[in-house]
Amino acid sequence: MTAKIMEGSQVKPEIVRRRIEELIRNFECELRTEELRPKVLALIPIFKNLRDLGKSLIPSEYTSAARDRILYYFRKYPGIVIGGDELLVISGIQEYARRVRELRVQFGWAVASGVTIKEMEEDQESEIPTNLKSMKPSDYILLNEGQDRDAAHRWNVANTIRKERGSVRDKLLKYLRSNVGKTITNEELRYVAGDKTEWARRVRELRTEFGWPIVTKSTGRPDLDVGVYVLQADRQSPEHDRLIPDDIRREVLRRDGYRCQKCDWSHNEWNPSDPRHLELHHIKHHAKGGSNSKENLTILCVICHDKMHRK
Repeated sequence: MTAKIMEGSQVKPEIVRRRIEELIRNFECELRTEELRPKVLALIPIFKNLRDLGKSLIPSEYTSAARDRILYYFRKYPGIVIGGDELLVISGIQEYARRVRELRVQFGWAVASGVTIKEMEEDQESEIPTNLKSMKPSDYILLNEGQDRDAAHRWNVANTIRKERGSVRDKLLKYLRSNVGKTITNEELRYVAGDKTEWARRVRELRTEFGWPIVTKSTGRPDLDVGVYVLQADRQSPEHDRLIPDDIRREVLRRDGYRCQKCDWSHNEWNPSDPRHLELHHIKHHAKGGSNSKENLTILCVICHDKMHRK
């Protein structure tokens, strides 16, 4: 008995499998002929039913749209690298990459592509986990399960800045300054940069050479997910503080437990109305010959740091 398969309806996988099996048996007859076109035409329903088989693997409440099926699959396997072929099967459509972009841009899901992760790794801006280093350009990963409902607004801002004249670094800084204290994904920054591969290097320059307090998981905010950036405050660090090497900065932050050594403030207490973030302070002032060694550095929140320098 053959089941009728309707577009967009939920059919049990076993029913679809039997239909494919029947079509393949019928295809054996076409193989015995010399004509090419009948073979091609006979394969079309097989392809269509294979697509339906992939769609039928998803529970019925998620089958109304390819985007819903893709999101279901990502959320079932967060933090796991998903190949493009998997999304092709589960979505049942060729243009699955467009649906992934919609999930990211319009709905605020932190889906990163293999292309963006590779660019981060090449610039050595972040400590990329081992499981992400092997990502191919057609691979994707859901970095975290939380949906960012402000993402659509941010992507509109990103689109405006992207079209403006100016350097990649200036555009990135403008976007970060329009989202102070907010988590920004690597995909957003890459988009603002016009998809130029230099975006990660320019973000690093803004932090190390120009003193903007941009933090990542490996540069001051271990609570953040891989591929997430935060401009902690709309102000630049003093020029001498920008000379502290990243490895020394990380060691001091870890040693002092990511807490202000005066008031004990940490990022766990941060809220949108709190202007504080953590900075490194020279115990013996740099102007008086103090070195950038970890022994001469400590962590202060920005308020305690300002008080120390006013004294």
